Amino acid sequence: MPPTNHKFRLAARPVGMPKSSDWTYAEEPVGEPKEGELLVQVLYISLDPAMRMWINDVRSYMPPVGIGEVMRALGLGIVTASRNPRFAVGDHVSGVFGVQEYAITDGRGVTKIDPRVVPLPKYLNVLGMTGMTAYFGLLDTGQPKPGETVVVSAAAGAVGAVVGQIAKIKNCHVVGIAGGAEKCRYIVQDLGFDAAIDYKNEDVKQSLRKQCTKGIDVYFDNVGGAILEAALANLARGARIVVCGAISQYCNTGPIAGPSNYLSLVSNRATMKGMLVIDYADRYAQAGAEMAAWMAAGKLKSREDIVEGLTTFPETLLKLFKGENSGKLMLKVG
Repeated sequence: MPPTNHKFRLAARPVGMPKSSDWTYAEEPVGEPKEGELLVQVLYISLDPAMRMWINDVRSYMPPVGIGEVMRALGLGIVTASRNPRFAVGDHVSGVFGVQEYAITDGRGVTKIDPRVVPLPKYLNVLGMTGMTAYFGLLDTGQPKPGETVVVSAAAGAVGAVVGQIAKIKNCHVVGIAGGAEKCRYIVQDLGFDAAIDYKNEDVKQSLRKQCTKGIDVYFDNVGGAILEAALANLARGARIVVCGAISQYCNTGPIAGPSNYLSLVSNRATMKGMLVIDYADRYAQAGAEMAAWMAAGKLKSREDIVEGLTTFPETLLKLFKGENSGKLMLKVG
Protein backbone atom coordinates (compact mmCIF):
# COMPACT_ATOMS: atom_id res chain seq x y z
CA MET A 1 0.00 0.00 0.00
CA PRO A 2 1.51 3.38 -1.02
CA PRO A 3 2.26 5.89 1.73
CA THR A 4 -0.10 8.82 2.27
CA ASN A 5 0.88 12.36 1.49
CA HIS A 6 -0.46 15.19 3.66
CA LYS A 7 -0.29 18.72 2.30
CA PHE A 8 -1.57 22.27 2.68
CA ARG A 9 -3.35 23.85 -0.28
CA LEU A 10 -4.24 27.53 -0.56
CA ALA A 11 -7.99 27.88 -0.06
CA ALA A 12 -8.42 31.67 -0.08
CA ARG A 13 -6.46 34.87 -0.57
CA PRO A 14 -5.70 36.17 2.94
CA VAL A 15 -6.77 39.65 3.94
CA GLY A 16 -4.25 40.98 6.42
CA MET A 17 -2.76 38.30 8.65
CA PRO A 18 -3.28 34.77 7.24
CA LYS A 19 -5.68 32.55 9.18
CA SER A 20 -6.27 28.81 9.33
CA SER A 21 -9.29 28.95 7.01
CA ASP A 22 -7.04 30.27 4.22
CA TRP A 23 -5.63 26.75 3.91
CA THR A 24 -7.00 23.28 3.25
CA TYR A 25 -5.25 20.29 4.80
CA ALA A 26 -5.46 17.48 2.27
CA GLU A 27 -4.58 13.80 2.21
CA GLU A 28 -3.91 11.62 -0.82
CA PRO A 29 -1.81 8.59 -1.84
CA VAL A 30 1.77 9.25 -2.83
CA GLY A 31 2.22 9.00 -6.60
CA GLU A 32 4.94 7.22 -8.55
CA PRO A 33 7.58 9.27 -10.39
CA LYS A 34 7.44 9.18 -14.19
CA GLU A 35 10.44 9.03 -16.51
CA GLY A 36 12.81 11.87 -15.60
CA GLU A 37 11.18 12.47 -12.20
CA LEU A 38 12.07 11.70 -8.60
CA LEU A 39 10.08 11.32 -5.39
CA VAL A 40 11.29 13.25 -2.36
CA GLN A 41 10.25 12.63 1.22
CA VAL A 42 10.29 16.12 2.73
CA LEU A 43 12.13 16.39 6.06
CA TYR A 44 12.26 20.14 6.70
CA ILE A 45 10.25 23.05 5.31
CA SER A 46 11.49 26.63 5.27
CA LEU A 47 9.07 29.31 6.49
CA ASP A 48 9.88 32.71 5.02
CA PRO A 49 8.29 36.18 5.00
CA ALA A 50 8.11 36.04 1.21
CA MET A 51 5.45 33.32 1.50
CA ARG A 52 2.95 36.02 2.45
CA MET A 53 3.65 37.83 -0.82
CA TRP A 54 3.41 34.63 -2.87
CA ILE A 55 -0.26 34.22 -1.95
CA ASN A 56 -1.32 37.70 -3.08
CA ASP A 57 -2.89 37.83 -6.53
CA VAL A 58 -0.55 40.55 -7.75
CA ARG A 59 2.21 40.85 -10.32
CA SER A 60 5.55 39.95 -8.77
CA TYR A 61 8.84 38.23 -9.52
CA MET A 62 7.05 34.86 -9.71
CA PRO A 63 3.41 33.86 -10.28
CA PRO A 64 1.20 33.79 -7.18
CA VAL A 65 0.25 30.45 -5.68
CA GLY A 66 -3.07 29.51 -7.23
CA ILE A 67 -6.18 28.72 -5.23
CA GLY A 68 -6.19 24.96 -4.71
CA GLU A 69 -2.45 24.62 -5.30
CA VAL A 70 0.02 23.22 -2.76
CA MET A 71 1.55 26.09 -0.82
CA ARG A 72 4.94 26.99 -2.25
CA ALA A 73 7.90 26.49 0.10
CA LEU A 74 11.56 25.64 0.03
CA GLY A 75 12.47 22.37 1.66
CA LEU A 76 14.96 19.61 2.30
CA GLY A 77 14.36 15.92 1.86
CA ILE A 78 15.61 12.52 0.86
CA VAL A 79 15.05 10.81 -2.48
CA THR A 80 12.91 7.69 -2.01
CA ALA A 81 12.37 6.79 -5.68
CA SER A 82 14.05 8.07 -8.82
CA ARG A 83 13.71 7.78 -12.58
CA ASN A 84 16.06 10.71 -13.07
CA PRO A 85 19.72 9.78 -13.76
CA ARG A 86 20.98 12.81 -11.81
CA PHE A 87 19.55 11.56 -8.53
CA ALA A 88 19.73 8.27 -6.66
CA VAL A 89 17.64 6.84 -3.86
CA GLY A 90 19.13 8.04 -0.59
CA ASP A 91 20.38 11.39 -1.92
CA HIS A 92 19.61 14.36 0.29
CA VAL A 93 18.30 17.28 -1.74
CA SER A 94 16.95 20.82 -1.46
CA GLY A 95 14.39 22.51 -3.67
CA VAL A 96 10.92 24.03 -3.87
CA PHE A 97 8.94 21.05 -2.57
CA GLY A 98 5.93 22.79 -1.03
CA VAL A 99 4.21 22.40 2.31
CA GLN A 100 3.70 18.64 2.13
CA GLU A 101 5.24 15.34 3.18
CA TYR A 102 6.19 14.07 -0.30
CA ALA A 103 6.97 15.86 -3.55
CA ILE A 104 7.39 14.63 -7.11
CA THR A 105 9.73 16.78 -9.19
CA ASP A 106 11.50 16.67 -12.53
CA GLY A 107 14.71 17.76 -10.83
CA ARG A 108 14.84 21.31 -12.10
CA GLY A 109 16.02 23.58 -9.31
CA VAL A 110 16.81 20.59 -7.09
CA THR A 111 20.28 20.49 -5.52
CA LYS A 112 22.11 17.67 -3.80
CA ILE A 113 23.28 18.47 -0.28
CA ASP A 114 25.65 16.67 2.06
CA PRO A 115 24.50 16.17 5.69
CA ARG A 116 28.08 15.20 6.60
CA VAL A 117 29.26 18.79 6.07
CA VAL A 118 26.75 20.51 8.36
CA PRO A 119 23.45 19.41 9.95
CA LEU A 120 20.59 19.39 7.45
CA PRO A 121 18.73 22.47 8.80
CA LYS A 122 21.78 24.64 8.00
CA TYR A 123 20.98 24.12 4.31
CA LEU A 124 17.78 26.10 4.82
CA ASN A 125 19.68 28.76 6.73
CA VAL A 126 23.25 29.97 6.16
CA LEU A 127 23.97 27.52 3.34
CA GLY A 128 20.56 28.00 1.71
CA MET A 129 18.56 30.86 0.23
CA THR A 130 18.73 32.72 3.53
CA GLY A 131 22.51 32.86 3.49
CA MET A 132 22.63 33.59 -0.23
CA THR A 133 20.26 36.52 0.23
CA ALA A 134 22.43 37.97 2.97
CA TYR A 135 25.68 37.37 1.08
CA PHE A 136 24.71 38.84 -2.26
CA GLY A 137 22.42 41.52 -0.86
CA LEU A 138 25.16 42.91 1.34
CA LEU A 139 28.26 42.34 -0.76
CA ASP A 140 26.92 42.92 -4.28
CA THR A 141 24.17 45.47 -3.65
CA GLY A 142 25.43 47.13 -0.48
CA GLN A 143 29.13 46.98 -1.34
CA PRO A 144 30.43 47.72 2.18
CA LYS A 145 33.97 48.97 2.65
CA PRO A 146 36.17 48.39 5.71
CA GLY A 147 35.44 50.94 8.41
CA GLU A 148 31.99 51.82 7.13
CA THR A 149 28.86 51.68 9.28
CA VAL A 150 26.38 48.98 8.32
CA VAL A 151 22.88 48.94 9.84
CA VAL A 152 20.55 45.96 9.42
CA SER A 153 16.91 45.66 10.49
CA ALA A 154 15.34 42.42 11.73
CA ALA A 155 18.89 41.74 12.84
CA ALA A 156 18.05 38.69 14.94
CA GLY A 157 16.11 37.15 12.06
CA ALA A 158 17.46 34.63 9.61
CA VAL A 159 18.78 37.01 6.94
CA GLY A 160 19.64 39.92 9.22
CA ALA A 161 21.81 37.81 11.53
CA VAL A 162 23.92 36.63 8.60
CA VAL A 163 24.16 40.13 7.09
CA GLY A 164 25.55 41.55 10.32
CA GLN A 165 28.12 38.79 10.72
CA ILE A 166 29.35 39.12 7.14
CA ALA A 167 29.65 42.89 7.64
CA LYS A 168 31.84 42.22 10.70
CA ILE A 169 33.95 39.79 8.68
CA LYS A 170 34.43 42.65 6.20
CA ASN A 171 35.62 44.90 9.07
CA CYS A 172 32.60 47.18 9.26
CA HIS A 173 30.98 48.83 12.28
CA VAL A 174 27.68 46.95 12.60
CA VAL A 175 24.48 48.11 14.26
CA GLY A 176 21.49 45.77 14.41
CA ILE A 177 17.86 46.72 14.97
CA ALA A 178 15.84 44.02 16.73
CA GLY A 179 12.78 43.65 18.94
CA GLY A 180 13.29 43.02 22.64
CA ALA A 181 16.18 42.82 25.08
CA GLU A 182 16.93 39.13 24.47
CA LYS A 183 17.28 39.53 20.70
CA CYS A 184 19.47 42.60 21.19
CA ARG A 185 21.66 40.68 23.65
CA TYR A 186 21.94 37.79 21.19
CA ILE A 187 23.18 39.83 18.24
CA VAL A 188 25.79 41.68 20.31
CA GLN A 189 27.06 38.99 22.68
CA ASP A 190 26.65 35.90 20.51
CA LEU A 191 27.00 37.24 16.96
CA GLY A 192 29.47 40.06 17.56
CA PHE A 193 27.49 43.09 16.41
CA ASP A 194 28.94 46.35 17.74
CA ALA A 195 25.59 47.69 18.94
CA ALA A 196 21.88 46.88 19.03
CA ILE A 197 18.80 49.06 18.96
CA ASP A 198 15.59 47.72 20.51
CA TYR A 199 12.83 49.12 18.31
CA LYS A 200 10.20 48.07 20.84
CA ASN A 201 11.67 50.20 23.61
CA GLU A 202 13.77 52.89 21.92
CA ASP A 203 13.33 55.81 19.58
CA VAL A 204 15.00 54.24 16.56
CA LYS A 205 15.71 57.52 14.80
CA GLN A 206 17.46 58.99 17.84
CA SER A 207 19.31 55.76 18.64
CA LEU A 208 20.64 55.54 15.09
CA ARG A 209 21.96 59.07 15.41
CA LYS A 210 23.74 58.04 18.62
CA GLN A 211 25.18 54.77 17.29
CA CYS A 212 26.04 56.01 13.78
CA THR A 213 27.88 59.25 14.54
CA LYS A 214 29.03 59.72 10.94
CA GLY A 215 25.79 58.42 9.44
CA ILE A 216 24.78 55.10 7.90
CA ASP A 217 26.89 53.94 4.95
CA VAL A 218 24.91 50.76 4.22
CA TYR A 219 21.37 50.08 5.42
CA PHE A 220 20.07 46.55 4.81
CA ASP A 221 16.30 46.75 5.02
CA ASN A 222 14.17 43.75 5.92
CA VAL A 223 11.18 45.54 7.42
CA GLY A 224 10.25 48.80 5.63
CA GLY A 225 7.82 51.21 7.28
CA ALA A 226 8.88 53.41 10.19
CA ILE A 227 12.31 51.85 10.56
CA LEU A 228 13.16 52.55 6.92
CA GLU A 229 12.07 56.16 7.56
CA ALA A 230 14.43 56.36 10.53
CA ALA A 231 17.34 55.01 8.49
CA LEU A 232 16.69 57.51 5.69
CA ALA A 233 16.96 60.29 8.26
CA ASN A 234 20.47 59.16 9.26
CA LEU A 235 22.29 58.50 5.99
CA ALA A 236 25.91 59.32 5.27
CA ARG A 237 26.87 60.83 1.93
CA GLY A 238 26.99 58.13 -0.72
CA ALA A 239 24.97 55.67 1.38
CA ARG A 240 23.54 52.51 -0.14
CA ILE A 241 20.17 51.13 0.94
CA VAL A 242 19.54 47.47 0.15
CA VAL A 243 15.83 46.70 -0.11
CA CYS A 244 15.52 43.01 0.71
CA GLY A 245 12.07 42.91 2.28
CA ALA A 246 9.38 44.83 4.14
CA ILE A 247 7.86 42.41 6.63
CA SER A 248 6.14 45.22 8.54
CA GLN A 249 4.00 45.82 5.45
CA TYR A 250 3.17 42.33 4.19
CA CYS A 251 -0.04 41.90 6.16
CA ASN A 252 -1.37 45.43 5.63
CA THR A 253 -4.98 45.62 4.52
CA GLY A 254 -4.31 48.96 2.84
CA PRO A 255 -1.56 50.24 0.55
CA ILE A 256 2.06 49.59 1.49
CA ALA A 257 3.52 52.60 3.26
CA GLY A 258 6.41 54.04 1.30
CA PRO A 259 9.05 56.42 2.67
CA SER A 260 7.94 60.02 2.90
CA ASN A 261 11.48 61.36 3.35
CA TYR A 262 12.94 59.77 0.23
CA LEU A 263 14.51 63.11 -0.73
CA SER A 264 17.23 62.18 1.76
CA LEU A 265 18.56 60.11 -1.15
CA VAL A 266 19.08 63.33 -3.09
CA SER A 267 20.73 65.39 -0.37
CA ASN A 268 23.03 62.51 0.59
CA ARG A 269 23.72 61.34 -2.99
CA ALA A 270 22.53 57.94 -1.83
CA THR A 271 21.08 54.97 -3.68
CA MET A 272 18.23 52.62 -2.82
CA LYS A 273 18.14 49.33 -4.71
CA GLY A 274 16.09 46.17 -4.48
CA MET A 275 17.61 42.70 -4.74
CA LEU A 276 16.37 39.18 -5.41
CA VAL A 277 18.54 36.23 -4.60
CA ILE A 278 17.36 34.25 -7.64
CA ASP A 279 19.40 36.60 -9.83
CA TYR A 280 22.59 35.08 -8.40
CA ALA A 281 21.83 31.40 -8.95
CA ASP A 282 24.97 30.84 -11.02
CA ARG A 283 27.10 31.99 -8.07
CA TYR A 284 25.48 30.03 -5.23
CA ALA A 285 28.28 27.46 -5.13
CA GLN A 286 30.94 30.18 -4.75
CA ALA A 287 29.03 31.90 -1.94
CA GLY A 288 28.25 28.60 -0.21
CA ALA A 289 31.90 27.56 -0.21
CA GLU A 290 33.01 30.88 1.29
CA MET A 291 30.32 30.84 3.98
CA ALA A 292 31.05 27.20 4.84
CA ALA A 293 34.68 28.19 5.38
CA TRP A 294 33.61 31.07 7.64
CA MET A 295 31.44 28.66 9.62
CA ALA A 296 34.30 26.18 9.98
CA ALA A 297 36.53 29.01 11.24
CA GLY A 298 33.92 30.07 13.81
CA LYS A 299 33.33 33.43 12.14
CA LEU A 300 29.74 32.75 11.10
CA LYS A 301 27.08 31.33 13.41
CA SER A 302 23.45 30.44 12.88
CA ARG A 303 20.41 29.62 14.94
CA GLU A 304 17.42 27.60 13.79
CA ASP A 305 13.92 27.86 15.24
CA ILE A 306 12.50 24.42 14.42
CA VAL A 307 8.86 23.58 15.07
CA GLU A 308 7.80 19.95 14.75
CA GLY A 309 4.77 18.80 12.82
CA LEU A 310 3.38 19.62 9.39
CA THR A 311 -0.07 20.31 10.86
CA THR A 312 1.28 23.32 12.75
CA PHE A 313 2.00 25.20 9.51
CA PRO A 314 -0.73 27.89 9.62
CA GLU A 315 0.02 28.87 13.21
CA THR A 316 3.80 28.55 12.91
CA LEU A 317 3.93 30.78 9.83
CA LEU A 318 2.43 33.62 11.88
CA LYS A 319 5.45 33.62 14.20
CA LEU A 320 7.30 35.50 11.46
CA PHE A 321 4.83 38.38 11.42
CA LYS A 322 4.53 38.58 15.19
CA GLY A 323 8.28 38.65 15.74
CA GLU A 324 8.11 35.43 17.76
CA ASN A 325 10.76 33.42 15.93
CA SER A 326 14.35 33.31 17.10
CA GLY A 327 16.59 32.63 14.13
CA LYS A 328 15.65 30.79 10.96
CA LEU A 329 12.09 29.44 11.22
CA MET A 330 11.32 26.03 9.76
CA LEU A 331 9.09 23.00 10.19
CA LYS A 332 10.36 19.52 10.89
CA VAL A 333 7.97 17.23 9.05
CA GLY A 334 6.61 14.20 10.85
